[in-house]
Amino acid sequence: MKIRGQRECTDCGARWSYYDTGSVECPDCGSLRSVGVEEDRHLHTDSPAELDLTEPREAVDARPLREVADTASDLAREYVRKRGFVRGGDLQRLDDTYLAAQELRHAADVVGRGLDLSDDEEWYFLALLRGADVDPETNPDADRRPAPGEVPEAMHPIRGLAYAEAVAEYRRDLADWADENEVGDEGRDALETLGDHVKRVQALDGDVDADTAELLVSAARDVGEYLRAGDADALASARERFGRIA
Repeated sequence: MKIRGQRECTDCGARWSYYDTGSVECPDCGSLRSVGVEEDRHLHTDSPAELDLTEPREAVDARPLREVADTASDLAREYVRKRGFVRGGDLQRLDDTYLAAQELRHAADVVGRGLDLSDDEEWYFLALLRGADVDPETNPDADRRPAPGEVPEAMHPIRGLAYAEAVAEYRRDLADWADENEVGDEGRDALETLGDHVKRVQALDGDVDADTAELLVSAARDVGEYLRAGDADALASARERFGRIA
């Protein structure tokens, strides 16, 4: 939606950025009576959100794994629901935390259904739980999500479907941003091709190898970089990756 980012409280006069808080509540006095004070409205789809998996991680040794998975799924689902990729008119990157939340949500749903899990599948879920809320840029030594070659074959569809859904949501925001910014034919062609690949993976219920899922995400990031910065190298990279997606 398009909104005015700067708001002013009609009770105390304080001003703040809706883009930063995601709320019309005054941060100074708590009043809900505020007005937008900018003349222009900007496309905005993102809301402040934090993925904190401390509770389910601490419960691993104390509660049944199904209950741990249900809690993790709820937290990841709520995080995904709040997130978007346009902030105050500025296009954002498809970030690792969003991908991790999507993947954890799908893996947790499988565990939560109580199906018989192999040791590899249980390890995969617990590895996601340990690393999904880790930012590799700020905490490079912490546990991370499994690399493509580490994902058990039985869980390839989980990663494939999670990544396809993440890219689908990202592409939706890219398309809306493109409409607002008069993107040319090359950018729109790239968006269409990206959408075709997403639909294919979704039609397969995510049943593609982990390297293919990784290529899809990398291509989506390339398309985003081209739209945001007009980077011709990023567009060429996206096209090369499209050609390699099996």
